[in-house]
Amino acid sequence: MTDGARDAQVPAGVPSGQGRGAVVVGGGLAGITAALALADAGVRVTLLEGRPRLGGLAFSFRRGELTVDNGQHVYLRCCTAYRWFLERVDGAALAPLQNRLDVPVLDLAKPEGRRLGRLRRDALPVPLHLGRSLATYPHLSLAERARVGRAALALKQLDLADPALDGQDFGSWLTAHGQSARAVEALWDLVGVATLNAVAGDSSLGLAAMVFKTGLLSEPGAADIGWARVPLGDLHDRLARKALDAAGVRTALRTRVTSISPGDSGRWSVQVPGGAIEADAVVLAVPQRETHDLLPAGALDAPERLLRIGTAPILNIHVVYDRTVLNAPFLTALGTPVQWVFDRTEASGLTGGQYLALSQSAAHDEIDAPVAALRERYLPELERLLPRTRGAAVKDFFVTRERTATFAPAPGVGRLRPGARTKAPGLYLAGAWTATGWPATMESAVRSGISAADAALRALGRPRPRHLFDVEEAA
Repeated sequence: MTDGARDAQVPAGVPSGQGRGAVVVGGGLAGITAALALADAGVRVTLLEGRPRLGGLAFSFRRGELTVDNGQHVYLRCCTAYRWFLERVDGAALAPLQNRLDVPVLDLAKPEGRRLGRLRRDALPVPLHLGRSLATYPHLSLAERARVGRAALALKQLDLADPALDGQDFGSWLTAHGQSARAVEALWDLVGVATLNAVAGDSSLGLAAMVFKTGLLSEPGAADIGWARVPLGDLHDRLARKALDAAGVRTALRTRVTSISPGDSGRWSVQVPGGAIEADAVVLAVPQRETHDLLPAGALDAPERLLRIGTAPILNIHVVYDRTVLNAPFLTALGTPVQWVFDRTEASGLTGGQYLALSQSAAHDEIDAPVAALRERYLPELERLLPRTRGAAVKDFFVTRERTATFAPAPGVGRLRPGARTKAPGLYLAGAWTATGWPATMESAVRSGISAADAALRALGRPRPRHLFDVEEAA
């Protein structure tokens, strides 16, 4: 822990009368971003986090000799705000991008030796950059590939600003555009489940169109994948705290906010156990249900809408083998419950054998399954998927569960997501679930923090930091 991060409450230690001050509630990516942006503009900032660490739902913990991420998190080259965040905390070199999109896709329904396909791009303009990959993709028939191409062109024509897209489901749109159940499984859901945390039939057409238009149909390199080669805690906790300290942010961990209320002269009073902190601006950067409970009366026209934003789980299965069983950084699979498999050996600090992490999105049916049942199901699937596991010993098997990992991208969710501003002057909202236009990703979280900070800075009459990432503020 750095010197500036306090592991205690700070009820009365914040100086007053020394320029404008702000409190940011929540130390996930949204809160960290808002705090940095405000501090960079000369605002005195106190960041309050109830957990003993920063990073929100993208964090690490120790298990014996391993440093374990709670779940596998990736980003794409089109995630420009999260890339800005990595640069801002001096962590970009620790989470590099692929030089060029390349995703191995194994289909276990086919005989060994004929299972491998790849989704990769060429150095050609859109949409030709994916043309060769689609034309040779072995997991779809020639007719299905042709229909995928036509659907992609139709998707590219959709207007993301059309509110009608929010009320439609992506699965029905795909069916109407000639997509077979196989095409949905082997392509559309392969990408969509990982990015939206929902199958096509449960996803808003607006959010799905945003993902595919931005990631696959905007620029040739937009979908190149990046991921942390170190534990997430190094990026979102250690380096984030260092950046916050350098910016002058006062960070208090294990400090849970109990209420927020308007104070005297237009200021705000943020109550924590043992006292209160006064501020000119408050950014609530916590999940939607917690936000609902903390909002003062009148801050939103219909605060009950926040409770109608559903959540979706992600299950992560961790397996440590006594030897190397996968010679690739990651792969994805068809014909098996296994979705994505990542090699986390080096990042975890493991010195012998190999550590694999399975990321299982939209895991409604398994999120509460006993570890023994998951072991019985997934170890045989890994033996089917990776032949080298058949002679390997399992040194460890454990599970991490995020029951409310993301907001559910269901049709109609866009009408429920509030913007950064509230009707209460000086109170702002941030979080991946707010109206960023993105699904619940690290990118959405960072964008929300920037939007909230921008709105606060305008109200405080402070200039926007020149190096701050430029994002259009949510309404």
